[in-house]
Amino acid sequence: MKRLVKLRTSSLRVLITSATLDGEKVSKFFLDCPVLNVPGKLYPVEILYSKERPTSYLESCLRVAIDIHIREPEGDVLIFMTGQDDIEKLVAKLEDKIRSLEEGSCMDAIVLPLHGSLPPEMQVRVFTPPPSNCRRFIVSTNIAETSLTVDGVVYVVDCGYVKQRQYVPSTGMYSLDVVQISKVQANQRAGRAGRTRPGKCYRLYPSRVYEEEFLDVTVPEIQRSSLTGSILYLKSLDLPDIDILKFDFLDPPSSESLEDALKQLYLIDAIDENGSITSIGRTMADLPLEPSLSRTLMEANEYGCLSQALTVVAMLSAETTLLPGRSKGASKGAEKKRKHTPLELPDGSGWGDHIQLLQIFEQWDQNGYDVDWCKDHELQVRGMMFVKDVRKQLCQIMQKIAKGSLDVRPKERRKESRQDYKDLRKALCVGYAGQVAERMIRHNGYRTIGFKSQLVQVHPSSVVRSDEEGMLPNYVVYHELIVTSHPYMRNVCAVEMPWVTPILKKLEKISVSKLSGGSGHVGEETNRKIVDLPKKDMNVQVPDDHESRIQAAKERFLARKSKK
Repeated sequence: MKRLVKLRTSSLRVLITSATLDGEKVSKFFLDCPVLNVPGKLYPVEILYSKERPTSYLESCLRVAIDIHIREPEGDVLIFMTGQDDIEKLVAKLEDKIRSLEEGSCMDAIVLPLHGSLPPEMQVRVFTPPPSNCRRFIVSTNIAETSLTVDGVVYVVDCGYVKQRQYVPSTGMYSLDVVQISKVQANQRAGRAGRTRPGKCYRLYPSRVYEEEFLDVTVPEIQRSSLTGSILYLKSLDLPDIDILKFDFLDPPSSESLEDALKQLYLIDAIDENGSITSIGRTMADLPLEPSLSRTLMEANEYGCLSQALTVVAMLSAETTLLPGRSKGASKGAEKKRKHTPLELPDGSGWGDHIQLLQIFEQWDQNGYDVDWCKDHELQVRGMMFVKDVRKQLCQIMQKIAKGSLDVRPKERRKESRQDYKDLRKALCVGYAGQVAERMIRHNGYRTIGFKSQLVQVHPSSVVRSDEEGMLPNYVVYHELIVTSHPYMRNVCAVEMPWVTPILKKLEKISVSKLSGGSGHVGEETNRKIVDLPKKDMNVQVPDDHESRIQAAKERFLARKSKK
């Protein structure tokens, strides 16, 4: 975009809009472009700081909320918490505390949770105005920071923390950490109190902490995520002079993150050893999936088990935890409502979690996608319906290249293939080539096979089965590594040594500088010279088919956008 703006100064106008944009940084990046500020109507908000940091922000939120309810005039209260667990605890404590207040001492109150895992019918309740002489307490994650606005909020309680997902490229692990918010987030939260009339924001931290410890802006997502999908997209743009490691990012990620992404793409055949995108990589770039899942589908198509792989990929794409007992966030209310013991789920035939996910969906299909079947097995209904829709969309995308039936349970599937699921596990091994682990000798700990080996364990919820001697499979692939009390592999599937050997050979001959690309490693200076060339010279420099390449890239982008 930066290059096009420079080349087409007379005909191209680009507008970048955001509620929380750092205008100066973007202006400087885009050649000192003008910045237009569009003020929103905001009433004055009084900021009230705590004298000291609370030992428990949950208890402090409870105390401040009740204090507002007793002392302040009418107006709804929005309380920012870090995640579902804390929200459920605070909702329960608030309800108990409000019930214990002396009748007639203050107005009535409704307490409503708000987070991404709530069913839609529960989320929309926050938009229903309360009855007269009744105050709403909305206990929310940062979903209420910018994503939506609730009318009637006059008081905001800001705990000062947020739950943030962080990817560590050196280990390949994701961690979900509670971290301090930034000044931008704090100001955005405070602004929620002044949408309809003057309000108050109670910050549960001292002003000194805000001034000295809070970052000015939130760490950009590009600097705390796996970049495999983004780098694959860059590689698909047909711009041969792009050098990934020297690319001019607005917020540059670490070189470690970029190298990690390049290596992962090489291991799954999306780019060759010289960093050029392969035909496999081009097809993968068109699929609205993370690259490991795209590669699994393509390999499964070759092995004749695409229908099974589509089901597994759809199940892994679910936004929430589908299975019972796999989340600490199971509400106490759900426990009380349980009237029966849940029916037993399939066990993955001992091969692991991917196979179990497949078997669960196949059983649901056999039962006509009955919602009650999900409830009887304590599966998350909304999540399962989402999976069904995702599978349908993926079938439509893969229809053009599919070599067999895409039905959930094709008639021609041999009985023996359902018993060992060998072809599906092979396809998973190719797709997850960068996420393989080898069992340690004489115990069930694993060492990841990759660029920096990590000692990890199979997650306790996994259904992968041990042999007669109590030993787990020698080799497994995993969907992700997460750090809680220990580093765990989540969603694990058994694979075999002969399938892992080609991966080990590829690891031996990786050269990151070659993978980065850039036509003989054209650097940033060369990129800049190409940008600065007048149009006449530019036409001399580029290949004859430059226009057709741009058009092809544009079409791929539009196709990708429409699929999303």
